[in-house]
Amino acid sequence: MKFTLQTQDPQSKARAGVVETDHGTIQTPIFMPVGTAGTVKAVHQRELKEDIKAQIILGNTYHLYLRPGLDILQKAGGLHKFNGWDKPILTDSGGYQVYSLAGTGRKINEQGVVFKSHIDGGIHTFTPEGVMDIQRTIGADIIMAFDECTPYPCDFTYARNSMEMTHRWLGRCCSRFDETQPLYGHSQTLFPIVQGSVYKDLRKQSAEVIASYEREGNAIGGLSVGEPAEIMYELTEVVCDILPKDKPRYLMGVGTPANILECIALGVDMFDCVMPTRNARNGMIFTTEGIINIKNEKWKDDLSAIDKNLGGYVSTFYSKAYLRHLVKSEEMLGAQIASVHNLTFYLWLVNTAREKIIEGSFTTWKKEIEKKLMQRL
Repeated sequence: MKFTLQTQDPQSKARAGVVETDHGTIQTPIFMPVGTAGTVKAVHQRELKEDIKAQIILGNTYHLYLRPGLDILQKAGGLHKFNGWDKPILTDSGGYQVYSLAGTGRKINEQGVVFKSHIDGGIHTFTPEGVMDIQRTIGADIIMAFDECTPYPCDFTYARNSMEMTHRWLGRCCSRFDETQPLYGHSQTLFPIVQGSVYKDLRKQSAEVIASYEREGNAIGGLSVGEPAEIMYELTEVVCDILPKDKPRYLMGVGTPANILECIALGVDMFDCVMPTRNARNGMIFTTEGIINIKNEKWKDDLSAIDKNLGGYVSTFYSKAYLRHLVKSEEMLGAQIASVHNLTFYLWLVNTAREKIIEGSFTTWKKEIEKKLMQRL
C-alpha cells in the first residue's frame, strides 16, 4: 500500500490524499460502507460501485470467521472472490465485537479472548496471532491489529492496563503478520490501533507507541462508544497531531455527517459507520438539505425526489411519498432505496469535502453545509 498526501486545507488540518492498493486507489478523505458479514445490508455490489461510488468497503473478522467460515472463504479465493467486490476491502480485527460481547461470558487475558458465538453458543478463542491468520484467509487489502476496545465510562487504571495489553498484542500481531504471506496474490497492509479511552495522557502515549511501529497506516479506536462528541474531537486532534503526516489515519466507527466533517478538519482521512444503513432501515434519510424522518405524515403526498441535489439513481428517481409508502408498508425495497440513498449521501459528503480541500475552501464550505445537515426537515 502507498499513501500520497496531496494537499492540506490552509485554515484547518483537513487533508486530501490517495491510497493505492492492489485492488485500486482510494481518494481521501473517504467513507467506507460497512459490510459486516460480507455484504453491505440491502445493497448490491453493482449499486455500491456504480450508484454509490464506494471506493472501499469493510468486512468484519468476527462475523466472517463464524459464518460462512474460513474454509469456504479460502475455497472461494478470499472475500473479494466470494462476494464479487473487486475494489479494496478493509477488515476490522473483531476487537469491537469482543467489546460488545461483554456480559455473555467473554474472558479477556494476556493470551487473547475467549468468547461464545452469538449464533450457536460455541466457545472460540481469538489471539493476536490467530486474528492475523484469520485476516490473511479473508484476504482484505487493509487489516487491523487485534485490540481491546474499552467501554465508556472506564476508570483510568482499567484504561491504562487495557492500552498496555493492546500494545503488547500489537507486537505479536506485527510479528505474525511479518512472518506470514498473503494467500491470494495481492498485498495486505496492517494498521495498528490507538487506544486509551478518554484520557488524554493515555491517548498521547498510545499514539506515540503506535507511530513507533512505522506501519503503512494507523487507526484510532475506542471512540464513538458513548462519550460526548466534544471529548471525541479533543482526543482525535491530540492523536492526529502525533500520528505521522505521511500515513493515512482511520477513525473507526464514526459517525454522523457532522462528526465526519469535524474530524476531517482535525486531520482524519478514513471513516466507517453503520449509521447510514442502520438508520435508513428505520426511516432516517440524510439529504443535502437536512435530515428526514420519512415515516412522518408530512411526506405522504410529497412527490418530489428524495434529494434532487444529490444525483444518483435512487435519490432522483424515487419520490419521498413512494419511499414513505414502502417504509410504512415494511416492503424490503424501502430499506434498499433508503440504504442506497444514505450511502450515496455519505460518499457525496466526503467527495465534496475532498474537492473543497483541494480548492482551499473547505473551512468556509464546512460552516455553510453544517447548518443544513443538522436541520430536521
